[in-house]
Amino acid sequence: MVKTSALFAVAGALLMGLALMTEIPVSPLVPLATLTLAVVLYLARDVSTFIRILIALIAGAHVLLTTLYVAAAFGAMPEFMAEFVPPVSMPAAAGVFAAVVAAVGRLPVIRQITILTDPYFTSREVGTVRIWPFPTVRAQERYIGTGILAIVVTMQFALVAISVRLSYWNRDWFNAIQERNEAEFWRLLLTVWVMWVVIAVTMAIYQYAIRMTLDMRWRAWLTEHYTSRWLSEATQYRMQVFGNQTDNPDQRIQEDVRKFTSLTLSLTLGILAQVSTLVSFSVILWTISADFTFPGTSVEVPGLLFWIALVYAVVATWVTHLIGRPLISLNFLQEKYEADFRFSLARMREYAEQVSLLRGERAERASLGRQFRLVMDNFFRQVGVSKRLIAFTSFYDYSNSVVPYVIAAPFYFAGTIQLGVMTQTAGAFARVEGALSFFINAYQTLAEYKAVVDRLTSFEGSIDRARNAAKKTGEVALLDHDGEDLRLDGVVVRLPDGTAIVRAEGLSFAPGTSVLLAGPSGTGKSTLFRAISGIWPFGEGAVKRPRGASIMLLPQRPYLPGGTLRGAVAYPEGEDVYEDATIIAALEAVRLGHLAPLLSEDRIWAQTLSLGEQQRLAAARALLARPDWLLMDEATAAMDEATEEAIYGVLKRELDRTTIVSIGHRSTLNAFHERRVDMVMGEGGLYEPADVREKVAAE
Repeated sequence: MVKTSALFAVAGALLMGLALMTEIPVSPLVPLATLTLAVVLYLARDVSTFIRILIALIAGAHVLLTTLYVAAAFGAMPEFMAEFVPPVSMPAAAGVFAAVVAAVGRLPVIRQITILTDPYFTSREVGTVRIWPFPTVRAQERYIGTGILAIVVTMQFALVAISVRLSYWNRDWFNAIQERNEAEFWRLLLTVWVMWVVIAVTMAIYQYAIRMTLDMRWRAWLTEHYTSRWLSEATQYRMQVFGNQTDNPDQRIQEDVRKFTSLTLSLTLGILAQVSTLVSFSVILWTISADFTFPGTSVEVPGLLFWIALVYAVVATWVTHLIGRPLISLNFLQEKYEADFRFSLARMREYAEQVSLLRGERAERASLGRQFRLVMDNFFRQVGVSKRLIAFTSFYDYSNSVVPYVIAAPFYFAGTIQLGVMTQTAGAFARVEGALSFFINAYQTLAEYKAVVDRLTSFEGSIDRARNAAKKTGEVALLDHDGEDLRLDGVVVRLPDGTAIVRAEGLSFAPGTSVLLAGPSGTGKSTLFRAISGIWPFGEGAVKRPRGASIMLLPQRPYLPGGTLRGAVAYPEGEDVYEDATIIAALEAVRLGHLAPLLSEDRIWAQTLSLGEQQRLAAARALLARPDWLLMDEATAAMDEATEEAIYGVLKRELDRTTIVSIGHRSTLNAFHERRVDMVMGEGGLYEPADVREKVAAE
C-alpha cells in the first residue's frame, strides 16, 4: 500500500502541474482526487483486508477514468471512443469515495463485520473456478474470491458510470425536444441511448451470474470453516457443557452463514453503487446550481440544489432510524425463537416413543404452544414497528416523484435553466436524494443483517470460550509416552467453574487387562473417563497414554448417525471402509445378525433400534475398530444379564490385545474384569479411585 500510495502522489502532482501550468483543459478536481487517493491508500494500511480490497478497486476505477479523461483533454481519444469520455465528476468522485470507504471501515460495527469477512479473503486453500469465456483457473481461494469480487465491483462502477453518461444524454435529448431538433432527437435515441442500454442490460445479467458464483463459493468456505471449528477438539461438546452460551449452532452454520454471504454482497454492492452515485451526481448537481439564488431572494447559495437534497434525505433518514431501530433486536429474537421452536419439534420426533409411553402428548403440546406463542408475540411486535416504518417510507417514496421537479421548477420558469437542464437537475436531485435515502429503503434489510452478524459473532465467541475455558481452570494435559500402560499423574478433574470433583493420583492401567471402575452415582466416574479420552479439559495433571495407541469410548447412549445401517455400524469411519462380510460378522457376534439384510436401508436408526440394540451395535463398532484401549461407560446397562455376559465374552475373545476399562453398577460386571477400582471419598471432599486388592473374580 505504501508504494502504491507514493505512485498516486507522484501522479497527482503531475496532473496538478498540467492543470495549473499548461493550457490543456484539465480540471483541478482530478489531481486533487488523485492526491486524496494517495493519502487514503497510505492510511489504509491497518484497515481490514475486505476494506483494502474495496479501496484498491476504487483506486483502479480512478486510474481508468482519469486516463480516459486526460486522453480526451489532450485530444488523443479516438473518434469511435468519444462516447466513452467520462465527465470530470467521475474521476473526481473516486477520491471522495475512497475516503468515505476508509472512514466507514474504521467504525466499530464495520470492524465487527470485517472480522467475519476477512478469513475468506485471506484463506490459502487452493481451489478452481471457471468464468465464461475464460479458461479454468487454479489458485488460492483468497485470490479467486478477490478476483471475482473485483469483477463484480468493477461492473457495478461501470453501471453507475453508464447512468451518469445517460444523465448527460437525457439533458441533450430534452434540449433537442425543446428546440424541435428532430434529427438530433433520433440520433441521440437510436445511437447513444440504445448502445448504452444494451451494454448496461448485458452487464447486469453477467454481473448477477458472477455474483452468485462468489456468493456460493464464499458460503461453502464459511460453512466448512465454522463446521471445522465447531467439530474439532471436542468444541461442540464443551459448548454444551457451558449450557446456554450459544443457541442452535446448526442454524448459525446453515441459515446465518447463507444470509451473511448473500446480504454482505448485496449490501456492499448496493452501498458502493449508492455512494458512487451520490458523489458523481452531487458534482453534477453542484455544478448546475453553482450560482443559484435562494428562491424569492437575491442570496446566492453555491450548490443550492445539493444542499436541499442533503437536508431532505438526512432528516428522512433520521426519522426512519427512530421508527425502525427496535427491528434490530426484534429480528435477533425472532431468529432465536424460530430456531428454538424448530429444535423442539425435531427433538419431539426423536423421542416420540418415550413421550407416547409416558402419555406426555398434552405436556408436549403445552410446551410447543408456549414456544410458538413467543414466535407469534415477537412477530406481531415486528409487524407493529414495520407498519409505522412502511407508512413513513411509502409517503417518502411517493413524494420523491414530484419533489425534484418542484425544487427545479422555479429556476426553469425564471429562465435560469432550459428544459433539458431541468430534467437533468431533477434526475440528478433524485439520484442524490435516492443515494442518501439508501439507508431508509434498506433499513429492514440492514436490521436483519445486523442480527445475522450478531449471531455469527456470538457463535465465534462461544467457540473461542469453549476452546479457551480450560485456561482459567487449568487443563488436564494429554501426553504420549514410551511405556505400555495408561496412567494418570497428579490429575484433578474440575467443573468448568473451577470446582474440583475428582482426584486421581498415580492411577494406572496395564495393557491387556480388564478393569471395573465402580462407585455411587455422582462420584465423577464418567467425567474421569472423558478426561482420559481428551474431551474434558478442565483440571490439572497429565494423562499419559502409550505412544500411538488408539482409545475408543462407548457411552451409555451411543450416537447413531442418520443414513444406512452400514454407515451407522462403521461410524466414525466411512461406510465403504469395511467389507460387508466383515460388518455382518461383527453384527452376528453381538447378536444383531437379523439386521444384516438391512445394511443398505436408510433410516433414523436411533428411533428404529431399542437402546439395548444400540449398545450392541456400538460393541460391533469396537470389534471393527479394534482399539488398543476400550472405555465402556455403562455401555451394557440396557442389556439383559445373559446378553451382557455374551457381549463381554466376545469382546475379550475377539479383542484379546485390547485393555477394557468399564464403568458400571451391576454386581454381575465383577465377573468380567480382573481388577476393580472404587471411587471413595478422600481428603478435601474429593472422590478418589482406590484399588480393591483382591481379584474380583475371587469374590
